[in-house]
Amino acid sequence: MKSSEIREKFLKYFESYGHKRVKSSSLVPANDPTLFFTNAGMVQFKEVFLGQEQRPYSTATSSQKCMRVSGKHNDLENVGHTPRHHTFFEMLGNFSFGDYFKKDAIAYGWEFLTKTMGLDPNRMYVTVFREDDEAEKLWTKHVSKDRIFRLDEDDNFWAMGDTGPCGPCSEILWDFGSGPVKKEDFETTRFMEIWNLVFMQYNRDAEGNMNPLAKPSIDTGMGLERLAAVKQGVTSSWETDLFVPLIEKIEKVTGVELGSSEQNDIALRVIADHIRGSVFLVADGVTPSNEGRGYVLRRIMRRAIRYGKMLGMDRPFFAQIAHVVVDQMGQAYPELVQHQKFAEKVIAVEEERFYEALDKGLVLLDEEFGALKKAKKKVLPGAVAFRLYDTFGFPKDLTDIIAGEQGFTVDGKGFEDEMSQQRERGRSAWKGSGEEAVAEVWMDIQKKTPSQFVGYTKESAEAMVTAVVKDGKPVDSAGAGDQVMFTTNLTPFYGESGGQMGDTGMAVGNGIEVEIVDTKKPLPDLIVHVGTVKKGTLAPDAKLTMAINSDRRADIRRNHTATHLLHKAMREVLGEHVKQAGSLVAPDRLRFDFSHFQAVTKEELKQIEEHANKAVRENFEVTPCEMSYDEAVEKGALAFFGEKYGDEVRMVDVSGFSRELCGGTHVSATGEIGLIKVMAESSVAAGVRRIEAVTGRGAIAYVERLESERNELAKFLKVQPGELVTRVRKLADDNKKLEQKMKSARTEQAGASVGDLVAKAQDVGGVKLVAERVEGIDQGSMRDLGDRVRDKLQSGVIVLGAEVGGKAALIVMVTKDLTKKIRAGDIMKELATVVGGKGGGRPDMAQGGGPDVSKLDDALNKVKELIQ
Repeated sequence: MKSSEIREKFLKYFESYGHKRVKSSSLVPANDPTLFFTNAGMVQFKEVFLGQEQRPYSTATSSQKCMRVSGKHNDLENVGHTPRHHTFFEMLGNFSFGDYFKKDAIAYGWEFLTKTMGLDPNRMYVTVFREDDEAEKLWTKHVSKDRIFRLDEDDNFWAMGDTGPCGPCSEILWDFGSGPVKKEDFETTRFMEIWNLVFMQYNRDAEGNMNPLAKPSIDTGMGLERLAAVKQGVTSSWETDLFVPLIEKIEKVTGVELGSSEQNDIALRVIADHIRGSVFLVADGVTPSNEGRGYVLRRIMRRAIRYGKMLGMDRPFFAQIAHVVVDQMGQAYPELVQHQKFAEKVIAVEEERFYEALDKGLVLLDEEFGALKKAKKKVLPGAVAFRLYDTFGFPKDLTDIIAGEQGFTVDGKGFEDEMSQQRERGRSAWKGSGEEAVAEVWMDIQKKTPSQFVGYTKESAEAMVTAVVKDGKPVDSAGAGDQVMFTTNLTPFYGESGGQMGDTGMAVGNGIEVEIVDTKKPLPDLIVHVGTVKKGTLAPDAKLTMAINSDRRADIRRNHTATHLLHKAMREVLGEHVKQAGSLVAPDRLRFDFSHFQAVTKEELKQIEEHANKAVRENFEVTPCEMSYDEAVEKGALAFFGEKYGDEVRMVDVSGFSRELCGGTHVSATGEIGLIKVMAESSVAAGVRRIEAVTGRGAIAYVERLESERNELAKFLKVQPGELVTRVRKLADDNKKLEQKMKSARTEQAGASVGDLVAKAQDVGGVKLVAERVEGIDQGSMRDLGDRVRDKLQSGVIVLGAEVGGKAALIVMVTKDLTKKIRAGDIMKELATVVGGKGGGRPDMAQGGGPDVSKLDDALNKVKELIQ
């Protein structure tokens, strides 16, 4: 049975018992900032289990894409070495939110495995929590008591966190072997956990007390890869149809066959696992970077590419296998198909960057080997090998080979010590994404009195205060001068979300006056007003007239619709790979981050601006409408990375031009925007660019500012504004001619001093040394002077120092006949530290410097000592 059939049979089985089929959420948790990645099927239901969110169903089933890169059984380094460790995997699950409990969960699990899947019941064992008599009794209806084992908390008790819902769990394990069974056997490869049934029946408080839940719930998880291995009669995930096509493709690309050696097999498995994780992460909006989720993605990409290099791949190959993941999984996860080209481009660009890093790593190795030879040492420090691994992506095996060729060994223990520290740092970093969790106070308020947003059609409304919060705690009232946050039953104020800033305005009523300076949206159904009480007493149940700053909202509307027009224009000009990666919609400007892999040229920016402004002039009607997510996507609506969408979504249709899913406020027709003017384009991160623009009143202010600056420049240069370009060009030409004259004069002066410098050469242990300070010279002229002195000296070391731009500048040259024993780069490293800076270079030439000019002579005096 194919894995795609197993997945579908699982979902259909639970649908037949009334479970709602819920599609997989993103690998980037939209509802849990304490997690780096979605690591279990229950993550998207966390608020439901906590009672903070209501769903129109009480039972559900899903096949959830998951990512785990750290934890008890998921260290990255295990992948490829064991039969079933993976970074990316699918978790099949069924859930009950206060509906059925242990009896049905156990019955469903056993029936699905033995009847629907047809698995041999005699090959399965069950574990329960040591104190869970109820679960054991229920299991005896399906399996004999000798096949049920009681285990401790580490294996059979689950908790959502230090506090909150928790409970015992029961695992179903598959036996790959035969003969008598002991508890200890469950930790060996003879057994594989198939399914974990979690019985959430307690709520643990801060003191550690276990209080029974009013509505016990069920959360289960079964790895598709593991069930596929059992059903397909193999002993590891790598042999299933989820991995075989990938490994076959990698064999074809690398020319290395599975079974040729254990090391090659590990490499093939690592690459197969990591391409799955990479494609799925990119499709969910994660791009490689040096921090957060992007850093994890970069690590797994580079780990795979390193293993490819071990297989002899000296050219990019990783992106070539991405399409196999899409071919296999695209039907179940349509976002893979939608973002295939983008994923392939991201992976290809990261490969190119990595190969560049490898070249830099080889330069570092050459320098280290030179220093070791000089010190007459034969062991490369473990810290250096680890730096090559962590910074430049060198596998230790590769470092071992290169070191061996040069007659060195690598300090393996030192390397492992560094790796252990890295793992500890990684475990700490992967505890969460670094974002703040939503305050408990807002969860409680949303549960009792959610907010209704009426601001799409109204700019003022009558409302009733539902809660007043001061200093993070609910209060009964707040008086004049108090800074508060408050909620109302309905509001025309837009809460900051989707990149759009929150509204400002006033709230008045019965002697109460509150100035609202910001509006937040901490939860999907809660809008929080931030402000200062100017008059009266603000308290729950107070009736207020809420009125937004209409002019400010109008500016925001223009900028928000403009982001949609610019997004569409960029996709037309730059390509379909362009996706929104973040935005800011403010009243005075807009900022739009997007996926792209090189700077946008001036000509491209001009075209983007023209396309967007043409849509403004066309005065397209802008129509927001509610519909199902699937229907909106079918109509061509763009869904943004990082956004959480429900079954019902709001699509903003700019008639005949663009369609995007968006909860923000917009103009009714594009002509209201007036003008879109792009002000700047820049880099944000690897593969992410940013444009900044203004519209409407902001565009007018921008043009007026430019005109004012133009007139001021014309006045300063004593020309008419229309003559500015001609005048500046003439000034630039005159300046260039003066610079050329000065350079010629400096060159003549340098030529005249060559003889003087050579005459000052010292003999240091048989080596000629010129170490002198020169004046009135720039970096380029100093290099020219050094070349001339070297040529005339024929054999020796030349070190020149000068004050250039208020800093100490140094250059070191070593003639070719001496570079085996004296390296310019080594000397420069020492000298640069004297002047408070850094430097380096080739064995024959190096340059550098530092901010401390007062130490320049000390640096020059140190050269003789270094050569000795």
